[in-house]
Amino acid sequence: MECWVPLFQIFLNSPCPDTEASLWLQQSFNQPGPITISTSSFLSLLTTPTEITVTDSSSSHTKRVMWIQTLPNAVQARILSFLLYDCRRFCETDLYQLAETMLKEGKELDFWVKQAAHQLLDVLFKSNYEWLSCLNLDSEEEQVEDEFRSLPDWLKDDVDNTDLMLPWLPVSQKQFNLAMQFSSCGENDDPMTEFEEGKRVIVDEVIEEVDEVIKEVDVFLNPQDEEMAERLKDRLSSLQSTAKAVELAGEIRQLCKGRGQSLAILGIIEPWRADDETTSVLVSNLVDGNEDEYGWTSHVLCSVILPKLLVLKEPASRVLLTKTVECCKSHHRAAEYALLLPLILRMDGINSPICDVITRIVRESLHQGHVSAFCQKLLSDEDDLKKSIFLPCHQCLIDSKLAWTESLFNLMQNILNHNIHLTQDSVDRLVQHAWEYADRFSKSLKFGNFLLCFVTKCAPMLKSQKSLLTEATQHTNTLVTKSVLSKLSSL
Repeated sequence: MECWVPLFQIFLNSPCPDTEASLWLQQSFNQPGPITISTSSFLSLLTTPTEITVTDSSSSHTKRVMWIQTLPNAVQARILSFLLYDCRRFCETDLYQLAETMLKEGKELDFWVKQAAHQLLDVLFKSNYEWLSCLNLDSEEEQVEDEFRSLPDWLKDDVDNTDLMLPWLPVSQKQFNLAMQFSSCGENDDPMTEFEEGKRVIVDEVIEEVDEVIKEVDVFLNPQDEEMAERLKDRLSSLQSTAKAVELAGEIRQLCKGRGQSLAILGIIEPWRADDETTSVLVSNLVDGNEDEYGWTSHVLCSVILPKLLVLKEPASRVLLTKTVECCKSHHRAAEYALLLPLILRMDGINSPICDVITRIVRESLHQGHVSAFCQKLLSDEDDLKKSIFLPCHQCLIDSKLAWTESLFNLMQNILNHNIHLTQDSVDRLVQHAWEYADRFSKSLKFGNFLLCFVTKCAPMLKSQKSLLTEATQHTNTLVTKSVLSKLSSL
């Protein structure tokens, strides 16, 4: 316990606990001592069973909780936020079990602690739901091997059963067997026969997988549903009262419910063409707090709100912005993939009004750890950019790569000013983008202000990139250029 006291002092007193705790943990790994500092031992400490005495108006009783739950609520929330910020250092299974166990106490849990636990599960959530097996919710008898601490099966088998010089290469068992068959051909055997047979098997499997994808994507509406959607579209254009809008929202839900074709139906109805007042009513009556984030909720966001924001050239109306922020507060992941990601991937890059909308959502709707994880995906994980959700008719407005504009650098500055702590790889990638676009925005004050904020907020993480960032700053000529260079020289 004594070795962790400095870390808990950071959680208790530091204004930026996530970054400081991460640096302390990294430094502690490299320090010799009688006690081993490791991420697993830290989680073991947090989850140690502890008995506490609970006293109510009539009696007192003993309750068994995890050790983290004996700490002040503010410290609990900061610890969970740190685990989210530095989640790559920890075993995902252990993180899931910690957050899930805390949420079982949902009625008694402090609001911010509950939010932090939800964010931890939310950001680490896997779309294929495989993580549920790690929680061991249904049966304590089911034991799941912890991949964080053990070798994969193919590696164990190959090491034990083969005499290859490099058995640890990431080759599937099928490829391994095919290679062995090819190498074992006799003098009278035709090696090309073995090769062609293996190639045919692989091609057949690929064709089967593609066919499955086509079955899922190539969905056609039946004539009755298409006709009904067209009628709802006509009614949408002639709405004259809130009551009619509420009624229309109910009919849209009923038409989409259970068919698995909601995107196609919403594409016909074109709800984004409604005025902002009607849009607010539609969203309020279409979105339910119990809906699947990746299903109906994301479809509503990408078909009702997203198209309006993609073409925004003036500040968004108060009613549209208020409803958007309110919806994002309750549906973080749907907001991320059906709103924020497509907006930032706008074909021509974001402009100032869109930057203001995203900044408002970040400040008022999302947890800091969630924003940090989102920035990490945005800056370093190109595969995640392909997961954005939007209607096919809006594909021409959305790109697959970031278009760096003054407003996008301004957005990054706004995020940093909101005390969002970026990971080291996100900082490194941001330095690369700044260096790449320094010539284009050499006289841009927005770009210069971004550099000044970047150096001020991320100073401890910029030492390895000091020369590259200095070179980028030297290519600028703004009112803040000298200030940025001065701060870089003091790193």
